Amino acid sequence: MSLIEQTVKSLFLSELVKGMGITFRQMFSPSVTVNYPYERGPISARFRGEHALRRYPNGEERCIACKLCEAICPAQAITIEAEPRSDGSRRTTRYDLDMSKCIYCGFCQEACPVDAIVEGPNYEFSTETREELLYNKQKLLDNGERWESEIAANIASEAPYR
Repeated sequence: MSLIEQTVKSLFLSELVKGMGITFRQMFSPSVTVNYPYERGPISARFRGEHALRRYPNGEERCIACKLCEAICPAQAITIEAEPRSDGSRRTTRYDLDMSKCIYCGFCQEACPVDAIVEGPNYEFSTETREELLYNKQKLLDNGERWESEIAANIASEAPYR
């Protein structure tokens, strides 16, 4: 056997031993994977998930129909119709959000002066039809009620940075 063949063989064996050492070390170390449906990893307070419309603690809708979210949306996924109320304020009569168009940029949440439209912590909202991705005002308000405690905590934790 030539000197080159012996060198190649010894390099191959040393690399093989190193690789086997790494393999055996990892076999007995704790697992780093997450058993997803039963365990969930942490989510950042700035996570942008399913949209929600919020209410004030007294139950009144926060949205003042300023239409800033509709104007700033680059995907034109938001449609708002509003009318004045008897006390002179404006409220929405129609608030539609097409989630199939949404790019989750967060501009709507940043533009809202009263924190009415927010992107909540929910990332599990798959559907079977496109029509289920067309959110109306009631569905958005229901999302807000469902996730209000987490949304309020996230907004409070991020308040110093806004």
